[in-house]
Amino acid sequence: MPGFGIDNTIIAGYAAFTKQCGLYVAHKAIIKHTTDIAAEGLKATKTGVTFSATKPISDALIAKLAQTSRDALKV
Repeated sequence: MPGFGIDNTIIAGYAAFTKQCGLYVAHKAIIKHTTDIAAEGLKATKTGVTFSATKPISDALIAKLAQTSRDALKV
């Protein structure tokens, strides 16, 4: 799965499937932004947000999820 990293730490991964796409981040990021995810009409799992090409995740929510994921994964 391709992903994005900073300082040798993967903070987000992504995948595309036949009917949906997914953005995968730290579990703490999903928990912290559950309300934002629901407000965009998206579905969340323990470690990801699923979306479609016709209803993508907003840039603002991606930024929030990535920052929270990065913060959660700092050692």
